[in-house]
Amino acid sequence: MKTKVSPGSMGRPREFDADAVLDCALRVFWEKGYEGASLTDLTEAMGINRPSLYAAFGNKESLFRKAMERYGEGPASYVREALAQPTARAVAEHLLRGSMQFLGDAKNPRGCLVVQSALACGDGAGPVRDELARVRCRTMEAIRERFERAKTEGDLPVETDVCQLARYISTVMQGMSVQASSGACGGDLQSVVEMTMRAWPE
Repeated sequence: MKTKVSPGSMGRPREFDADAVLDCALRVFWEKGYEGASLTDLTEAMGINRPSLYAAFGNKESLFRKAMERYGEGPASYVREALAQPTARAVAEHLLRGSMQFLGDAKNPRGCLVVQSALACGDGAGPVRDELARVRCRTMEAIRERFERAKTEGDLPVETDVCQLARYISTVMQGMSVQASSGACGGDLQSVVEMTMRAWPE
């Protein structure tokens, strides 16, 4: 069910769909990065004024964090789906192919919000940059834990270094994002996926 918000502002409060305007903010952050997205960019895209934005979402940093949650639940939900795959190989392949499809979708802005925003963050956005680093680390840790379980179950060789394997897969995913933001096409990314999977430990 859609969430309706009626923030107080000058004049009569205006009701709007918080989920819809958050999606608009997400796209602005995704296209411009955290620092590149101005409050004017955000309010124009969201169709609300600054008092309404502050009343409903707090400041720009708070809005970005909410947009990040939305991103994980929607466009980047393939990561959660991948971790539920029955084998470690299927997990890795789902992560990589999910990244390829997500990054190659012409409806999406180029690159990954988590990677692109971190690269564009200066010293003034330190807390956001640090939070993005934590998000990347949490994702890598979730992959490591899934691979650790696979190793315990005999799905991965006993000599497998699951920490390095998780870092390897995470690094490839992040590298694909940078390549996509530079214009790499779906075929280029597919080649990366196929080469990575050929190196999978048997």
